[in-house]
Amino acid sequence: MSQPKGRHSPYLTAAADVEAFYDRYPYPRPIDSLENYRRLWRDPQRRRADHHLFWPTRSFRENHSILVAGCGTSQAAKHALRWPEAKVTGIDFSATSVRCTEELKRKYVLENLQLHQLPIERVVELGTSFDQIVCTGVLHHLANPDVGLEALRGVLEPDGAMHLMVYAPYGRTGIYMLQEFGRRLGIHAADEEIRELVAALGALPPGHPLESLLRQAPDFRHEAALADALLHPRDRAYSVPQLFDFIDGGGLAFGRWVRQAPYTPHCGVLARIPQAVRLAQLAPAEQYAAAELFRGTMVRHSAIVYPDDAPGAPNRIEFTGDAWLDYVPIRTPNTICVEERLPPGAAAVLINRSHTYTDLWLPIDAREKQIFDAIDGERAIGEIAREQGPLDAARALFERLWFYDQVVFDASRHSKGNIS
Repeated sequence: MSQPKGRHSPYLTAAADVEAFYDRYPYPRPIDSLENYRRLWRDPQRRRADHHLFWPTRSFRENHSILVAGCGTSQAAKHALRWPEAKVTGIDFSATSVRCTEELKRKYVLENLQLHQLPIERVVELGTSFDQIVCTGVLHHLANPDVGLEALRGVLEPDGAMHLMVYAPYGRTGIYMLQEFGRRLGIHAADEEIRELVAALGALPPGHPLESLLRQAPDFRHEAALADALLHPRDRAYSVPQLFDFIDGGGLAFGRWVRQAPYTPHCGVLARIPQAVRLAQLAPAEQYAAAELFRGTMVRHSAIVYPDDAPGAPNRIEFTGDAWLDYVPIRTPNTICVEERLPPGAAAVLINRSHTYTDLWLPIDAREKQIFDAIDGERAIGEIAREQGPLDAARALFERLWFYDQVVFDASRHSKGNIS
């Protein structure tokens, strides 16, 4: 028997519940200063690295169009600051979130930012399409995430890119246990009940699946973050296979993980287990699924996806053939080079500070460090390799740097060569 449609339908009631939830507990927590963020992104090399993360083969430019879908209280304002020459549009169905972003827009005179109170499912009403869509932490809260993703696909340019982040199930086991605890006890998103829930979390027994997550997430000290995690009226999570099905069903193709080292059998502990060779022989999607199961604590998946009918494979990085010689390596902004307390034989250890897994550090020897030090964001691998050593050694190092999220590549030189 079909459900009646109208103001009392379950779909509309659920949507109203979510909207009311975010109006009462806007998330992320509203902020009034973006000074540190602006200072960080004044560095043009940081912007260039970000561009080539999404478009390795497209020449760097800053005047693209960006949609921040489900922009929350500050995300669209941050992108407008990050890309002052871009046209940024933020949408959110929460009036409170839009109002918070409007205040940041006025404070920082963000003339390149437009805001609309609009649900993702109705994004076509904007009447335009976008080079880049950012949708992080939103689709898993929709009544029908497939409809939301298809709507976003409909306004993505043919050569556009989408940053998509959804929850992952295994690392959120403790969260889902406490969500069910709250449902059984009838706990609601109200100020007093949240304070009581905070007190209860302090009494969790040692070893509870939520305990380690609470230690690692200081954001949980704030009511809005706690409510968003434990008392949200609707959320779901996607395992890697489910995410690939979700992407495929939305008319999109997987490009890469925003941070790929945790998923690859070439990095960290996964490269050292007895099953490493067997793992590396799997198809990439199967490797990622196995990595998620082995690591066990991923709380989200953050991917870059493209239209599934995009011409060719314009954003693929490969180390077969000779194309890689034309790649210009650019260090990722969060990379640091440690030269103290090193393992035997290492001249340095490279760490990407955005990684949460402590096994993802990359030791390099003296010759490799010379090559790494020669990365200036201007010269191609071939130019560096001719100065620093054998091509095979350079290829092996740059492939490792790429897997470990230590570099991105500007491959536009090779792409232009193919076009001509």
